[in-house]
Parts: sequence; C-alpha cells; structure tokens
Amino acid sequence: MSRGRLRAEGYDVAQICLNGHVINATSRESPEDNSPFCGQCGSPTITQCPSCKTDIRGYLWGSMSLHFQPASYCLSCGKPYPWTETKIKAAHELAQELEDLSPEDKETLSKSIDDILSDSSRTEVGVTRFKRIMGKVGKEGTSALKSVLVDIISETAKKLLWPG
Repeated sequence: MSRGRLRAEGYDVAQICLNGHVINATSRESPEDNSPFCGQCGSPTITQCPSCKTDIRGYLWGSMSLHFQPASYCLSCGKPYPWTETKIKAAHELAQELEDLSPEDKETLSKSIDDILSDSSRTEVGVTRFKRIMGKVGKEGTSALKSVLVDIISETAKKLLWPG
C-alpha cells in the first residue's frame, strides 16, 4: 500500500462512490488509485461527508485488518452517508410495494425500519413489529427487504432478526 513513501499514522481518508463501493481506503497515501467515478456502478466518488465536509474515515494505519468497511453515518455530524440514505429510502419504498400488507401494516413496517437502524431504546420494539409484519409477507418480499437492510441496521437488530 505505501509504494515506498513514509506511511502515515492514524486514519487515512477513504474514497467511496455514492452507492457505497470502496474505491480507495487510502486516498491520501495512494492518490494514484483514486478515481472520480466508480468502476462498478459509474457513480461519482466522494472523500468527504456531503453534509459537514469532514473527511470520510479510511484505513487505520497499523491495523492488522486488510478489510475496510466504510461507516454508514458520518462520525462528525451523524448524518447518513449517501449510500446509507439510498438504502434507507429503498427500504421504505419496498415496504410500500409489498402487496400482502394493509396500508396500516405498511406504515408500521416503515416506522419499524426507522427503529432498527440504530441501537436505541426503540430497537427491540422495532424488531418485534418488523418480525410480526414480515410474517405476513412472502419469501420474495422478505428476502428483498433483508438484502437492502442487512448492511445498515444495527448489530442488535441483525442478531435479533437473523441469528446465526
């Protein structure tokens, strides 16, 4: 990764596309690997939070991990990054498209999605409602919603919804 330069300390800055694909976890150390657009989806890339302009935390120098996963929310302002915001919107839209649900169930499902995004006093309430309503939905709808939510819901909600 260092290409012969002196390695930085602390966190590097990550370059991520608007859909959440990691372009370069070491954009300062290895700028030659940066790209204005994503090679996977063609979306523009960013290195700063669009809301507060803080650098996106990248690779931690000295870490033994070779895997880098970008945060879902900005560590400075708490706003969702664009890739997280897109998934949240997609989950809400998908909840409205599920044909097996009444309008009331769709509204409850949408609220439960908000409750399972982060660990809070409402997480277990959201999980309970989510499970109840998903019991009314077929495998296809359940699978689609899981694939959208799995990367953005809280770890507690993941363990309660999909143990193992």
